[in-house]
Amino acid sequence: MKRVVLIRHGESVWNKENRFTGWTDVDLSEKGVEEAHKAGKLLKKEGFHFEKAYTSYLKRAVKTLNVILDEMDLDWIPVEKTWRLNEKHYGMLQGLNKSETAEKYGDEQVLIWRRSYDVPPTELAKDDPRSPFMDPRYKGVDEKDLPLTEALCHTVDRILPYWNDTVVPEMKEKYNEVIIAAHGNSLRGIIKHLKGISDENIVSLNLPTAVPYVFEFDDNMNLVKDYFLGDPEEIKKLMDAVANQAKKK
Repeated sequence: MKRVVLIRHGESVWNKENRFTGWTDVDLSEKGVEEAHKAGKLLKKEGFHFEKAYTSYLKRAVKTLNVILDEMDLDWIPVEKTWRLNEKHYGMLQGLNKSETAEKYGDEQVLIWRRSYDVPPTELAKDDPRSPFMDPRYKGVDEKDLPLTEALCHTVDRILPYWNDTVVPEMKEKYNEVIIAAHGNSLRGIIKHLKGISDENIVSLNLPTAVPYVFEFDDNMNLVKDYFLGDPEEIKKLMDAVANQAKKK
């Protein structure tokens, strides 16, 4: 049996302020750090022992992972960072307050921008300060791969090659347990692929911050079962809170 734990980063400062974040590199809030500590303690208590970790280029995911590994005394394991695990790029929405945007454009339009499979927000200009073309961490990435906006379908398209060409072969050949610390939409892309969720139904999947989501596979990496770690009622409340973030107040 092989296990992959997917975990969305702890609450970020912009989660707290209810702003669209995307590729903007914002830090964890105090609550987010606490959530990461709680997740690490839970994973240690449940007997997980990761052999490798994967994360994005964004500090809210990197720091969440660091806290978890520290709680588990696993600071020493290899960690691989990739831009492919970054959050969905929200284009011109990045930095805007979700509720205020819903007031301006309506709940339905904002839900489409946040959760639809194939409708991206308006793209950024290439020379916008928020553009990845202006960020030194992406200098090694082929320019044709850098987004100025994304819908979930585009996020899936950049994540699946990494899952299929890096994570799956390494799981088959070397590892029994790994953790992927990333973002709501990048993880939804992996989950959609693993569970065969339709383009329509993926809209209603909401991942709470810093709640471990366990996927168990056979030795050929065929999915056997999946489940969240933690109290089901508490997790349901957290999911509902994520779903309601972008509604008009």
